[in-house]
Amino acid sequence: MRPGQELGMAITNNESAVSWGAVFAGAAGAAVLSLVLFVLGTGLGLAAVSPWAHDGISGTTAGVGTIVWVTIVQLLASALGGYLAGRLRTRWVTVHTNEVFFRDTAHGFLAWGVATLLMATLLSSAVGGVLSTGAKAGGAVAASASGPMSDAVDTLLRNPGGRSAAAERGPEITRIFGRAVQSGELAPADAQYLGQLVAANTGISQSDAERRVADTFQQLKQSLDQARKASAWLALWLVVSLLIGAFIASYSATFGGRLRDSAALAAT
Repeated sequence: MRPGQELGMAITNNESAVSWGAVFAGAAGAAVLSLVLFVLGTGLGLAAVSPWAHDGISGTTAGVGTIVWVTIVQLLASALGGYLAGRLRTRWVTVHTNEVFFRDTAHGFLAWGVATLLMATLLSSAVGGVLSTGAKAGGAVAASASGPMSDAVDTLLRNPGGRSAAAERGPEITRIFGRAVQSGELAPADAQYLGQLVAANTGISQSDAERRVADTFQQLKQSLDQARKASAWLALWLVVSLLIGAFIASYSATFGGRLRDSAALAAT
């Protein structure tokens, strides 16, 4: 074996295959750009995901605009993070071009992964809202002061000719409807009792009151089902956008790595 080959092998063995400084730099750039774009989208009304704690995501507000905006954020942030990771990484002088391509791809993927973990920390409440909307639509939403449940209570006790009894009877009706939503149907005894409450507080007949109870409960179920479907649809698109972001980050890292090597060769 020639001395030059031994030196080349020693350099290769001593070099690290991962430039963690470049990876974290790319991840920081991607996370910061994602945060800025999320805030911008929230301000423009294009995003239903808030980067601040306790501001979850509502399935009823998750539309096409939100999906498009989240995808755009992923594309731009992943491209920036991957490019920085590839451009700032250590130059591997003695490594074959195929291995350089693989390492650049890995650097972009790692930068995307670290940035995703950082953003997941900031958006944990929002993502949790997406995944748990189905459960929240039951008992948790039932206890909320606003939303489909409160609308149902207001509709049930609406009395154009007198004072509304929603403030006094609202919590009780909310609990009854919450149990019914969780079980999927309103028990006959609960339907009869709610009919009596409606009849006593609105002045309509018992049969009309029970009909109003049944109609209101069906509308409530439809509203919650639409919220579940919208949240599930958004969750699927979030997964797709994340996968697209991983691909873009990996490709951008190879592009940045080629520019870094070509600039170093030109300077040499």
